[in-house]
Amino acid sequence: MNSTPSSPSSSSAFDMVSSALGQYIPRGGTAAAAGSADSQGDRTARLRVHANPAPGRQEQILGAVNLDSDLRITRCNLDAPVFAGLDAVAGSPFVDLLPPGDVPTVTRRLRQVLETGEPHVARVQRLRRSDGSELVVSMSILAAATPQEGLTVSLIDMAKRLHLFAAETAIGTSLDIGETAQSLAESLLAWGDVAAIDLDFAVWTGERVTGQPQGRIRLRRAALVPDRAWPDGYVTPGDDLPSDASRLLSQAIQRDDAAQAVVIPDREAIERVLGSPQLVRALVPGGRAAAVACIPMVLDGTPPVVMGVAEVWRRADRPFDDSELLDLQELVARTSHHVDLARQHQREHMQVLALQRRLLPRTGGDTIETASVYQPATPDSAGVGGDWVNSFPLPDGRTALVVGDVVGHGLGAAATMGQLSMEARALLSAGLAPDEVLEHLDETVTLLDDADSGLAVGYSALGSTCCIAVYDPVSHRVALSSAGHLPPVLVPPDGPAGPLAVRPHPGLGAEFALREPFDVHAFAAPPGSLLALYTDGLVEDPAVSIDEGIDRLADAVSTVHPWDALQQAARQVVSALAPVRRRDDVTLLLARMIGYRKGDTATWRLPARDDAAARARTLVSALLGQWRTRDDTRDSVLLVVSELVANAVRFAGGPITVRLIRSGHGLLCEVGDTGNGRPRLGPNGLLDDGGRGLHVVHRLTSRWGVRWTDTGKVVWAAVAR
Repeated sequence: MNSTPSSPSSSSAFDMVSSALGQYIPRGGTAAAAGSADSQGDRTARLRVHANPAPGRQEQILGAVNLDSDLRITRCNLDAPVFAGLDAVAGSPFVDLLPPGDVPTVTRRLRQVLETGEPHVARVQRLRRSDGSELVVSMSILAAATPQEGLTVSLIDMAKRLHLFAAETAIGTSLDIGETAQSLAESLLAWGDVAAIDLDFAVWTGERVTGQPQGRIRLRRAALVPDRAWPDGYVTPGDDLPSDASRLLSQAIQRDDAAQAVVIPDREAIERVLGSPQLVRALVPGGRAAAVACIPMVLDGTPPVVMGVAEVWRRADRPFDDSELLDLQELVARTSHHVDLARQHQREHMQVLALQRRLLPRTGGDTIETASVYQPATPDSAGVGGDWVNSFPLPDGRTALVVGDVVGHGLGAAATMGQLSMEARALLSAGLAPDEVLEHLDETVTLLDDADSGLAVGYSALGSTCCIAVYDPVSHRVALSSAGHLPPVLVPPDGPAGPLAVRPHPGLGAEFALREPFDVHAFAAPPGSLLALYTDGLVEDPAVSIDEGIDRLADAVSTVHPWDALQQAARQVVSALAPVRRRDDVTLLLARMIGYRKGDTATWRLPARDDAAARARTLVSALLGQWRTRDDTRDSVLLVVSELVANAVRFAGGPITVRLIRSGHGLLCEVGDTGNGRPRLGPNGLLDDGGRGLHVVHRLTSRWGVRWTDTGKVVWAAVAR
């Protein structure tokens, strides 16, 4: 740009502004200041000032432009390095420096000041550089003493301050590590041609990086801008840096004192540091970028913790000066805690995901098919919601279906969710009925929310809901209990779909309500029936009532064909019903009942007499012959049935029920009675006859147990085929 010296006798506003701002604008010692250098000499001088700032000199951010009545530039004083690239040529229109969209407004302001003489002060304005980039300035328009002298426009560079503020605000908007690193890299691009963020690998896993790293550092590239096609071998986001790359970065990270920025000024120095053409291809961006500033990402502490390094690359003919390094370090320092917050969120997120993976429904087996869908309310809360769903086979051949909605989100809700889910599974596997399990869960939630353990940490699970259904594949019936949960939807094979008439009950731990016992709703579910359990996020919509939402779910589930893949059908149901703007997590569990074939089960009722064991052996032996069971399996089953029936006759009363089930894994023997005592496997001496029957059962079976019924208990035992 050209700079024309003013006349000593002139008293224009331009001269007064230049005089007032003279302490910030380079004067003397350069051809540009003298006004006798050509454009190349002016640029060289500016670079020299930029590269070697005088010690203690304030940052040069001020300039002035004089305009005539036609709004053309007559003189300018924009020698500060920050204004490099502004083509303020004498005789050219001032509006050529403006973005096209700002030309009408600024022109109107300029003419208004020219006509009225009233100044226009501190307008935030963008100016275009010759390379297409923009400079943000605070622009003031001043009128000259006489209209013939035109206008003086003073410019104060605001880009760095505004950029630092805007960058810090934008970087803290996401809890995703990759997005946070990408925002930081995009902000750093204002100081260079290429910006990259490399993080310690432990940050990606959510681990805390403590102390000074020992040896070489494992770094992973988290962000790289601009987005373009990079050559083969160059490290892009998601790639681990070569192990030898720590030679370039160790000076910034591995220090005994406070971590500091390191600048390598040219390509030759970089190649000497790297010492390998392979590393040069992996780390040095192509084109003219040949200088790099490495700024460590440090968390305050004792000692300070370094999470990674930010790299800003640019051309060697634009060396980094002290003020720029201070700005870079300030921005990285201000935003490093955002990366740490994202790391903490990543750690919590991975913990909850690991927990939820443990809670995901397992395969239903031969008697039931299940499919589930979970969608979080927002992407940032993925895997950290309070909804949970589970289905698992019980040891006695039945299948449990469980869905719940824990109050709140985050790690506290996830911990409660995991505890309730595991407790429900353990109690159901121990043979408790769904209503008994909910009673235990109700007590658990109450205990979790006492003053010492729950409310003291700021989280309450009171009011959480849960629904438990247990499917018996032999009787083709389901026993269901609910604690404050929405009613499941049943689609029978030969009838209309609709919600089950489940009696409402308060949520878990609802001490303000009357503590009534939980009900058990039993209903038939013949083969081909479809049962849908869900959470309120699937059917709640501000535009419709909750009952209408449940009816829409029943209509959607009723369209599932018996031959449709259940997992795909579950996704389609959720896609059709889930609100576009979700306020809560969405969970759906579909269960298609299959059951056992009639020829794979047999049930007998026997009186509790001394000959009951012999009678049971005869009946079971005949059935095993029809099933063509192997002799060794047949002998084991007969002995197990005989012992279980004998124990039932000896210790219980009333009629005895014997049931035999053939499955793909083996044979399941069940003996039911009206007693309420629990058989226990205790120590047994060599000459002690008491309890020897259970020891025989224990040795001959793969597993055995007890479940409780309304009339007594059932002792079951599984024998492998």
